[in-house]
Amino acid sequence: MALSRIRNFCIIAHIDHGKSTLADQFLLLTNTVTKRDIRAQTLDSMDLERERGITIRMHPVTVYHEYRGETYELNLIDTPGHVDFGYEVSRSLAACEGAILLVDAFQGVQAQTVANAFLAMESNLTIIPVLNKCDLPTARPDDVIREMEQSVGATPSEVMRVSGKTGIGVKELLDAIVERVPPPPGTDEEPLRALVYNSHFDTYKGVVVYVRVKGGTLRKGQKILLMRNNRVHEIMEVGRFSSRHGRVRRIALRPSRLLHGPDQRHRRRSHW
Repeated sequence: MALSRIRNFCIIAHIDHGKSTLADQFLLLTNTVTKRDIRAQTLDSMDLERERGITIRMHPVTVYHEYRGETYELNLIDTPGHVDFGYEVSRSLAACEGAILLVDAFQGVQAQTVANAFLAMESNLTIIPVLNKCDLPTARPDDVIREMEQSVGATPSEVMRVSGKTGIGVKELLDAIVERVPPPPGTDEEPLRALVYNSHFDTYKGVVVYVRVKGGTLRKGQKILLMRNNRVHEIMEVGRFSSRHGRVRRIALRPSRLLHGPDQRHRRRSHW
Protein backbone atom coordinates (compact mmCIF):
# COMPACT_ATOMS: atom_id res chain seq x y z
CA MET A 1 0.00 0.00 0.00
CA ALA A 2 1.23 3.52 -0.84
CA LEU A 3 2.64 5.48 2.09
CA SER A 4 0.16 8.28 1.42
CA ARG A 5 -2.63 5.92 2.49
CA ILE A 6 -1.11 4.79 5.82
CA ARG A 7 -1.94 6.44 9.15
CA ASN A 8 -0.35 5.60 12.51
CA PHE A 9 -2.17 6.86 15.60
CA CYS A 10 -2.99 6.02 19.21
CA ILE A 11 -5.84 6.75 21.63
CA ILE A 12 -4.91 8.59 24.83
CA ALA A 13 -7.18 9.54 27.72
CA HIS A 14 -7.75 9.44 31.45
CA ILE A 15 -8.74 6.07 32.90
CA ASP A 16 -12.32 4.94 32.16
CA HIS A 17 -13.00 7.56 29.49
CA GLY A 18 -13.81 4.88 26.89
CA LYS A 19 -10.64 4.19 24.89
CA SER A 20 -11.14 0.42 24.56
CA THR A 21 -14.86 0.81 23.80
CA LEU A 22 -14.03 3.26 21.01
CA ALA A 23 -11.40 0.84 19.68
CA ASP A 24 -14.12 -1.85 19.59
CA GLN A 25 -16.24 0.44 17.41
CA PHE A 26 -13.30 0.94 15.04
CA LEU A 27 -13.03 -2.84 14.68
CA LEU A 28 -16.77 -3.19 14.03
CA LEU A 29 -17.13 -0.29 11.61
CA THR A 30 -14.17 -1.40 9.49
CA ASN A 31 -15.37 -5.04 9.47
CA THR A 32 -12.16 -6.15 11.16
CA VAL A 33 -14.30 -8.09 13.62
CA THR A 34 -17.89 -9.21 13.01
CA LYS A 35 -20.76 -8.45 15.38
CA ARG A 36 -20.90 -12.14 16.20
CA ASP A 37 -17.26 -12.21 17.32
CA ILE A 38 -17.05 -8.82 19.01
CA ARG A 39 -16.86 -8.64 22.81
CA ALA A 40 -16.25 -5.86 25.27
CA GLN A 41 -12.59 -4.74 25.32
CA THR A 42 -11.73 -6.91 22.32
CA LEU A 43 -8.09 -5.78 22.26
CA ASP A 44 -7.48 -6.37 25.97
CA SER A 45 -5.80 -9.76 26.27
CA MET A 46 -4.98 -10.05 29.99
CA ASP A 47 -7.46 -11.60 32.42
CA LEU A 48 -6.85 -8.77 34.90
CA GLU A 49 -7.72 -6.18 32.24
CA ARG A 50 -11.09 -7.81 31.63
CA GLU A 51 -11.75 -8.37 35.32
CA ARG A 52 -11.08 -4.75 36.28
CA GLY A 53 -12.28 -3.18 33.03
CA ILE A 54 -9.00 -1.30 32.51
CA THR A 55 -6.19 -1.37 29.98
CA ILE A 56 -2.76 -2.20 31.41
CA ARG A 57 -0.65 -2.88 28.30
CA MET A 58 -0.75 -1.13 24.94
CA HIS A 59 -2.64 -3.04 22.24
CA PRO A 60 -1.83 -2.43 18.54
CA VAL A 61 -4.16 -3.40 15.69
CA THR A 62 -4.46 -2.62 11.97
CA VAL A 63 -7.82 -1.74 10.39
CA TYR A 64 -8.74 -0.69 6.85
CA HIS A 65 -11.08 2.22 6.16
CA GLU A 66 -12.73 3.29 2.90
CA TYR A 67 -12.52 7.03 2.32
CA ARG A 68 -13.56 8.74 -0.92
CA GLY A 69 -13.20 5.56 -2.93
CA GLU A 70 -9.75 4.62 -1.58
CA THR A 71 -8.71 2.14 1.11
CA TYR A 72 -6.54 3.47 3.94
CA GLU A 73 -4.50 1.41 6.40
CA LEU A 74 -5.00 2.70 9.94
CA ASN A 75 -2.55 1.41 12.54
CA LEU A 76 -4.06 1.97 15.98
CA ILE A 77 -2.56 1.59 19.47
CA ASP A 78 -4.97 1.46 22.41
CA THR A 79 -3.10 2.79 25.47
CA PRO A 80 -3.62 2.58 29.26
CA GLY A 81 -5.20 5.52 31.05
CA HIS A 82 -3.91 4.91 34.59
CA VAL A 83 -1.00 7.07 35.73
CA ASP A 84 0.98 3.98 36.84
CA PHE A 85 1.23 2.84 33.21
CA GLY A 86 2.39 6.14 31.75
CA TYR A 87 5.53 4.58 30.24
CA GLU A 88 3.30 2.42 28.02
CA VAL A 89 1.74 5.63 26.70
CA SER A 90 5.08 7.32 26.00
CA ARG A 91 6.30 4.32 23.99
CA SER A 92 3.06 4.28 22.00
CA LEU A 93 3.40 7.97 21.15
CA ALA A 94 6.92 7.37 19.82
CA ALA A 95 5.49 4.96 17.22
CA CYS A 96 2.79 7.29 15.86
CA GLU A 97 2.20 10.49 13.91
CA GLY A 98 -1.18 11.25 15.48
CA ALA A 99 -3.19 10.83 18.67
CA ILE A 100 -6.89 10.85 19.55
CA LEU A 101 -7.30 12.78 22.81
CA LEU A 102 -10.45 11.27 24.29
CA VAL A 103 -12.46 13.03 27.01
CA ASP A 104 -15.57 11.82 28.86
CA ALA A 105 -18.50 14.15 28.11
CA PHE A 106 -19.62 13.99 31.77
CA GLN A 107 -16.39 13.70 33.80
CA GLY A 108 -14.57 16.26 31.69
CA VAL A 109 -10.82 16.94 31.63
CA GLN A 110 -8.92 14.91 34.23
CA ALA A 111 -5.29 14.64 35.35
CA GLN A 112 -4.16 12.07 32.78
CA THR A 113 -6.02 13.94 30.04
CA VAL A 114 -3.67 16.86 30.56
CA ALA A 115 -0.56 14.75 31.16
CA ASN A 116 -1.08 12.63 28.03
CA ALA A 117 -1.97 15.67 25.92
CA PHE A 118 1.32 17.36 26.80
CA LEU A 119 3.22 14.13 26.10
CA ALA A 120 1.68 14.09 22.63
CA MET A 121 2.56 17.75 22.10
CA GLU A 122 6.16 17.12 23.11
CA SER A 123 6.28 14.31 20.54
CA ASN A 124 4.99 16.72 17.84
CA LEU A 125 1.96 14.56 17.10
CA THR A 126 -1.19 15.72 15.38
CA ILE A 127 -3.87 15.69 18.10
CA ILE A 128 -7.55 15.06 17.34
CA PRO A 129 -9.66 16.16 20.35
CA VAL A 130 -12.69 13.90 20.80
CA LEU A 131 -15.63 14.08 23.21
CA ASN A 132 -16.85 10.57 24.09
CA LYS A 133 -20.10 9.32 25.70
CA CYS A 134 -22.13 12.13 24.13
CA ASP A 135 -25.21 9.88 24.20
CA LEU A 136 -25.41 9.90 27.99
CA PRO A 137 -28.28 11.93 29.52
CA THR A 138 -25.77 13.38 32.00
CA ALA A 139 -23.39 14.55 29.26
CA ARG A 140 -22.40 18.21 29.35
CA PRO A 141 -20.57 18.62 26.02
CA ASP A 142 -20.42 22.42 25.85
CA ASP A 143 -18.92 22.76 29.33
CA VAL A 144 -16.37 19.99 28.71
CA ILE A 145 -15.32 21.48 25.37
CA ARG A 146 -14.59 24.75 27.19
CA GLU A 147 -12.52 22.77 29.69
CA MET A 148 -10.57 21.20 26.81
CA GLU A 149 -9.94 24.61 25.31
CA GLN A 150 -8.65 26.04 28.59
CA SER A 151 -6.64 22.99 29.74
CA VAL A 152 -5.03 21.59 26.57
CA GLY A 153 -5.63 24.34 24.01
CA ALA A 154 -8.17 22.43 21.92
CA THR A 155 -9.99 24.43 19.23
CA PRO A 156 -13.74 24.05 19.95
CA SER A 157 -14.67 23.73 16.26
CA GLU A 158 -12.23 20.83 15.87
CA VAL A 159 -13.56 18.77 18.80
CA MET A 160 -15.46 15.74 17.51
CA ARG A 161 -18.45 14.28 19.37
CA VAL A 162 -18.79 10.50 19.43
CA SER A 163 -20.23 7.61 21.39
CA GLY A 164 -18.00 4.55 21.65
CA LYS A 165 -20.98 2.49 22.87
CA THR A 166 -23.55 3.33 20.17
CA GLY A 167 -21.17 4.24 17.32
CA ILE A 168 -22.44 7.80 16.92
CA GLY A 169 -19.84 9.91 15.07
CA VAL A 170 -17.28 7.09 14.79
CA LYS A 171 -17.27 6.99 10.97
CA GLU A 172 -16.72 10.75 10.89
CA LEU A 173 -13.83 10.26 13.34
CA LEU A 174 -12.22 7.68 11.04
CA ASP A 175 -12.55 10.15 8.17
CA ALA A 176 -10.92 12.85 10.33
CA ILE A 177 -7.98 10.54 11.07
CA VAL A 178 -7.37 10.15 7.34
CA GLU A 179 -7.71 13.90 6.76
CA ARG A 180 -5.73 15.26 9.72
CA VAL A 181 -3.03 12.71 10.62
CA PRO A 182 -0.05 12.87 8.22
CA PRO A 183 1.29 9.72 6.53
CA PRO A 184 4.59 8.31 7.84
CA PRO A 185 7.82 9.79 6.47
CA GLY A 186 10.59 7.73 4.85
CA THR A 187 10.81 5.36 1.88
CA ASP A 188 11.23 1.63 1.27
CA GLU A 189 14.54 2.29 -0.47
CA GLU A 190 16.25 3.71 2.63
CA PRO A 191 18.54 1.63 4.86
CA LEU A 192 16.52 -0.18 7.50
CA ARG A 193 15.67 1.86 10.60
CA ALA A 194 13.11 0.67 13.13
CA LEU A 195 11.97 1.57 16.63
CA VAL A 196 11.34 -1.24 19.14
CA TYR A 197 8.41 -0.02 21.22
CA ASN A 198 7.25 -3.24 22.91
CA SER A 199 7.95 -6.97 23.16
CA HIS A 200 6.80 -10.14 24.84
CA PHE A 201 7.90 -13.76 25.24
CA ASP A 202 5.77 -16.47 23.67
CA THR A 203 6.11 -19.99 25.07
CA TYR A 204 5.99 -21.52 21.59
CA LYS A 205 7.56 -18.85 19.40
CA GLY A 206 10.09 -17.18 21.67
CA VAL A 207 10.79 -13.44 21.70
CA VAL A 208 8.21 -11.39 19.78
CA VAL A 209 9.28 -7.78 19.22
CA TYR A 210 6.93 -4.94 18.27
CA VAL A 211 8.63 -2.47 15.92
CA ARG A 212 7.75 0.69 14.05
CA VAL A 213 9.63 0.74 10.75
CA LYS A 214 11.03 4.24 10.13
CA GLY A 215 12.69 3.46 6.82
CA GLY A 216 13.61 0.50 4.63
CA THR A 217 12.04 -2.96 4.66
CA LEU A 218 11.93 -6.00 6.96
CA ARG A 219 11.87 -9.54 5.56
CA LYS A 220 11.89 -13.05 6.95
CA GLY A 221 15.46 -14.37 7.16
CA GLN A 222 16.95 -10.87 7.29
CA LYS A 223 19.80 -10.12 9.74
CA ILE A 224 19.20 -7.08 11.95
CA LEU A 225 21.41 -5.24 14.46
CA LEU A 226 19.89 -4.16 17.79
CA MET A 227 21.72 -0.95 18.64
CA ARG A 228 21.26 -1.11 22.41
CA ASN A 229 23.29 -4.29 22.92
CA ASN A 230 25.08 -4.33 19.54
CA ARG A 231 23.92 -7.86 18.74
CA VAL A 232 22.83 -9.31 15.41
CA HIS A 233 19.67 -11.40 15.18
CA GLU A 234 17.90 -13.21 12.37
CA ILE A 235 14.20 -12.55 11.73
CA MET A 236 12.36 -15.87 11.81
CA GLU A 237 8.89 -14.48 11.15
CA VAL A 238 7.31 -11.15 10.25
CA GLY A 239 3.70 -10.41 11.17
CA ARG A 240 1.16 -7.64 10.92
CA PHE A 241 -1.18 -6.59 13.70
CA SER A 242 -4.80 -7.52 13.16
CA SER A 243 -7.58 -8.85 15.37
CA ARG A 244 -5.90 -12.20 14.70
CA HIS A 245 -2.15 -11.98 14.07
CA GLY A 246 -1.10 -12.99 10.56
CA ARG A 247 2.20 -13.67 8.85
CA VAL A 248 3.51 -11.66 5.92
CA ARG A 249 6.63 -11.83 3.77
CA ARG A 250 7.80 -8.26 4.24
CA ILE A 251 6.96 -5.13 6.23
CA ALA A 252 7.76 -1.53 5.33
CA LEU A 253 7.10 1.73 7.18
CA ARG A 254 4.39 0.60 9.58
CA PRO A 255 4.04 -1.04 12.99
CA SER A 256 4.72 -4.77 12.87
CA ARG A 257 5.79 -7.72 14.98
CA LEU A 258 9.01 -9.69 14.63
CA LEU A 259 10.01 -13.11 15.83
CA HIS A 260 13.68 -13.09 16.76
CA GLY A 261 15.97 -15.95 15.93
CA PRO A 262 19.02 -16.98 17.97
CA ASP A 263 21.68 -14.42 18.80
CA GLN A 264 24.11 -14.53 15.86
CA ARG A 265 27.12 -13.35 17.84
CA HIS A 266 26.95 -16.01 20.54
CA ARG A 267 25.14 -18.69 18.49
CA ARG A 268 22.90 -19.53 21.40
CA ARG A 269 20.02 -21.97 21.09
CA SER A 270 16.65 -20.31 21.18
CA HIS A 271 13.99 -21.22 23.72
CA TRP A 272 11.31 -22.26 21.25
